[in-house]
Amino acid sequence: MEEIEGTVEGLIYENETNGYTVCDVSSDGKLFTLTGCMPGLCEGERIKAYGEWRSHREYGEQFNVRAFERIMPETESEIEMYLGSGMLPHIGKATARKIVELFGRDALDVIENEPERLTEIRGISVKKAQEIYKKFLEQICVKEIVVFFQKFGVSPSLSVKAYRAFGEATVSAVRANPFVLSAIDGFTFKICDRICDSMELPKDFPPRICAGIKSVLMNAAYLSGHTYLPKGSLLAQARYILGVETEAVEDAIYTLTSGGELTECDTGEFEAVYLDTFYTAETAVAERLRTMSGTVFEVNDAECDGLIADAESESGIILADAQRDAVRAVFENTAVVITGGPGTGKTTIIKTIINIMEKQGKRIALTAPTGRAAKRMTELCGTEAKTIHRLLENTPGMDGQLQTFARNEKNKLECDLLIVDEMSMVDILLMHSLLLALPTNARLVMVGDSDQLPAVGAGNVLRDIIESDALVSIRLTEIFRQAHESMIVVNAHRINNGEMPLCNDPDNDFFMLKCENPNVICETIADLCKTRLPRTYGYDSISQIQVITPTRKTQIGVQSLNELLQSRLNPPQKFRTEKQGAGCVFRVGDKVMQNKNNYDAHWTRVSDGSEGEGIFNGDVGFVTDIDLHEKNMTVMFDDDRKAVYDFLSLDELELAYAITVHKSQGSEFDVVIMPMFDTHRLLMTRNLLYTAVTRAKKLAILVGKTEILEKFVQNNNISVRYSGLKERMEIR
Repeated sequence: MEEIEGTVEGLIYENETNGYTVCDVSSDGKLFTLTGCMPGLCEGERIKAYGEWRSHREYGEQFNVRAFERIMPETESEIEMYLGSGMLPHIGKATARKIVELFGRDALDVIENEPERLTEIRGISVKKAQEIYKKFLEQICVKEIVVFFQKFGVSPSLSVKAYRAFGEATVSAVRANPFVLSAIDGFTFKICDRICDSMELPKDFPPRICAGIKSVLMNAAYLSGHTYLPKGSLLAQARYILGVETEAVEDAIYTLTSGGELTECDTGEFEAVYLDTFYTAETAVAERLRTMSGTVFEVNDAECDGLIADAESESGIILADAQRDAVRAVFENTAVVITGGPGTGKTTIIKTIINIMEKQGKRIALTAPTGRAAKRMTELCGTEAKTIHRLLENTPGMDGQLQTFARNEKNKLECDLLIVDEMSMVDILLMHSLLLALPTNARLVMVGDSDQLPAVGAGNVLRDIIESDALVSIRLTEIFRQAHESMIVVNAHRINNGEMPLCNDPDNDFFMLKCENPNVICETIADLCKTRLPRTYGYDSISQIQVITPTRKTQIGVQSLNELLQSRLNPPQKFRTEKQGAGCVFRVGDKVMQNKNNYDAHWTRVSDGSEGEGIFNGDVGFVTDIDLHEKNMTVMFDDDRKAVYDFLSLDELELAYAITVHKSQGSEFDVVIMPMFDTHRLLMTRNLLYTAVTRAKKLAILVGKTEILEKFVQNNNISVRYSGLKERMEIR
C-alpha cells in the first residue's frame, strides 16, 4: 500500500452521508487528486493517506484512499490556509492572516490552550474567542469520532449525533456498550448490533437482548401503530432478530419490567407488553377522558337556542339539525367529539362555537397536528390556530429526541375551550401531552374524520374514543348543497360507501386518465405537472400540484416519482446550486419535506422575526439557498418559517414533489394527482384512497388502471392496531 502526505488544496466533491470525498492535495510541489472515504476534510488540512493509484478514463491518475489520518498544519502558510477555510466561526481569510501574523506557528496552540489571547486581534471579542475555541475542540474531537464510526459503516451525520450525546466520552461509551447509541434517533438496532458484532460481543450480551426487545416494541409503535404487543408475538419477533432462546428473552423482559422500562398487563385474552411510555400515556388519557365524561352542565334550552340564532344571523347560515345538536353538546358537556367527512359542515360548527364563546368572554385555543392544517383552520375560522407542538411550546431535548413541552401539568394552557382539528392524526403520546396541559375546568372539542387513515404514531385515538361510547360523539352525514357541487366531495363519500367514483365530467373537478403501463403512468403524471395543468388551469407546477402515492418503492412510488419530477420541474442548471443529500440531490427551488421530528431545530418566522424550535415530520417547504462555503442549506416552510440545515443534517429532508398518502394527512392541496397501479394489498385500501382524495381542494386526478381503482374501493380491510384505549375508557 502506498502513501501520500500533503495539504488539502481544494474539495472537488463531498458526500456528507457516506464521507466519500474527491479532493486535490499538494505534496512535494505537485498536485494530486485523491478519492475515497475521507469525511469532514477542510481546505488547508494536512493529511497522510494510504491506498493505491488508479487510472480513470476521464479524470486520469487518481489516488484511491483506503485509510487516512490528519496531521495538524505546521508552517505559517498551512496554518493560515487551515484557519481561513471557514471551518471556524468568525475567522475568514483576513482574520486568519492577522492571527498568523501575531502568533506565527503557535497560532493553533493559542486557540487550544490560551483562547483569551485571540482578543488581541481587533474584532474578536471574548465571546467570539470562546466560540472559536469550542468549535476548534469540537472539530478535532468530532473528526476522531467520525473516523472511529467509519469502520462500522456509520455515516458522519450519525457520528455527530453520537458526539452531541456523549461528547468526548463517545468512543469509550460505545466500546463498553454499543447499545447506548439506541437512545439516539437514527441509530437503529441493526446499526448498534453491527457494531456489537464487530467488537465480537456475544449474542446473549444482556444489553443486546434488552435493546432488541425495545426495538421490536418501538417498531411496532412507529411502523404499525401498536401501543403494545401480545407477549407471544413479542417473544417470537425478539427471538427471530436476536437469535437467542426464549428463556433469554423472557429474562430480559423481566429485567426491563423490574426496571420500569416495560409494563405487562392481562387483557383477558393474552398478556400485553407495553413500553412504559405508551402504557403511561394510554392509561392517563383514558382516566382524564372518563373524568371529563362525568361532567354534564345544565343548559337553558331557550337561552341556548337564542345564542345559536344570533350566531346564525351574523353568519347568514342556518344550521342543520345535526349541526345545532353539535353546538348544543359543547355547552352541555366537558368533552365532545364531532366527526364527519368533507362537506358535512364541521367548520361551520366550529365557527359558531367560537362566535358564541367569544361573546361570553371565554378564552379559546384552536390547534391542529400539522402546520398546514393549523394554517387552513386559521383561514377558515378567522381565529389563529397553532400546531399542537407550538401550542404546547415544545422545548429542545437531547439531540432532538426527548420531546418535552413548556405547557404541562404544572404550567397549564390559558384557555376555557380547546378545539382540536384533524383529530385522526393525533397519536396517543401527543394526546397525553395535550390533556396534561388542559386546565381542569376547560372544555375540549375534538373534530375529525374517523374514516381517514389513523395517526402515523402509535394508537388509534379518535376511533377508540368514538367506539368506547364514553363521550358524546356527533356524527355528521349530510352533505350540504355547496359541497354537492364538487365531485371531489361527492366521490369521497361514494368511495367511503364502497361505490366507484364518478369521473370525467368535463365541467367537474374529478378525473381519471386511463393508463395500463407504469411507464406511461409516470410520464403522464410528469406531463400533467409540467405542462398540461399549468397551461390549461394556470396552476404552478411545484407549489400548487401535489402527487400522492400509496407506496415509497416501486416505479410509481415516492422515490422513483421524485427523481422523475425533479428532473422535469427543477432540472440541473449551470448557475443553480445543488448538494448531494441522503439518497438524492437537493437544488435551489426543490420542494422538500421533513422526514422526522426534530424538536430542537431552530427556525425564524420571516414575517415577524419571531424565533422558535421544532421542525416536524411532514412539514413541507422549499429550498431557497445552498451555501457550499458555509456548508448549509436554507428551507422556507409553508407557514413562513425559515430553517437553516447544516449539511450533516440533510438526512432529515427528502424531496416532496411526490409524497405518501400517510404523509399527506392534515394537508390540503389545490391539485392532487394519484397513480393507480398494482401495489401491496395492505396499501390498496378504501380509507387510503379516501384520505388521498380528500386532500384535493380544486382538482383530483387519478392516473392508471380502472381495475386497480376498483380494488381500492372494494378493499375495506383496516389494519388492526393493538391499542387498549377503548377498553380502558369503557372501564367503570
